[in-house]
Amino acid sequence: MRRLLDNLAESAQKRIAIGHFNISDLVGLNAVAAAARRVGVPVLVGTSEGERAFIGARQAAAVVKSIRDEYNFPIFLNGDHTHSLAKAEEAARAGYDMIGFDGSTLAFEENVRQTKQAVEAIKSINADIVVEGELGYIGSGSEIHDTVPELIFTKPDEAREFAEAAGVDVLAPAVGNMHGLLATMVRGEAKKHLDIERIAQIKAATGMPLTLHGGSGTDDDDFRRAIEAGMTIVHISTELRLAWRRGLEAAFAAEPDNLVPYQLFRKAGEAIEEVVSKRLNLFSGV
Repeated sequence: MRRLLDNLAESAQKRIAIGHFNISDLVGLNAVAAAARRVGVPVLVGTSEGERAFIGARQAAAVVKSIRDEYNFPIFLNGDHTHSLAKAEEAARAGYDMIGFDGSTLAFEENVRQTKQAVEAIKSINADIVVEGELGYIGSGSEIHDTVPELIFTKPDEAREFAEAAGVDVLAPAVGNMHGLLATMVRGEAKKHLDIERIAQIKAATGMPLTLHGGSGTDDDDFRRAIEAGMTIVHISTELRLAWRRGLEAAFAAEPDNLVPYQLFRKAGEAIEEVVSKRLNLFSGV
């Protein structure tokens, strides 16, 4: 099976994107895998440091590998928002296919230094692991927010300098994207909008695959134009958490006396799978 980096190169060449979906449990993982297999496209599953602490880094890697091996299907695992060298090395040794090192809250020079150190350490463990760096600030927390955080957009010239100095394979810039959703977005009253020209400039400056973090709630046409401009990976997390919550609430309301977890979780899984399927169709141009 082709490496993740090869799949990224093909997606970039075709001007389509690989969907990245965060999971916290087997319900979410199975839903993402089922949707990707049905659509017939590669997919990335992500676990943040908090999600890894909950489900286990080695356990997540083992289950994702088992799905990939059983179905001969390109599903890959990313160590999303890894903030320390120790956690990066832990994910690399656990068998992760990609690690997103997040030094976005650091000063530029310190971000370069720590990210470069992480790249060298990760590659020494497994040279095939794809390493992502982050530049700019898009807030934190895959949750519902009342207001937009103070965003720091990525400058194309700094993106080039950062990518070259840190030695990353993939860059995650700040281009109008934002972690989480606003309450108005949950109510369907607003959408996120992206700086498409900035994306194209960063792509031209770096020549590497770009990741759009904080994709939940983004306007569909903005997604299409962002992918055409150079985004190769698109992250969705809060939309899945919202679907999981609403699916469980629907299950409890429909069957208030049911005590069987796998039956109650079915509605949560179905809700997640529906969101993932729609996003994968959009990102792949199906």
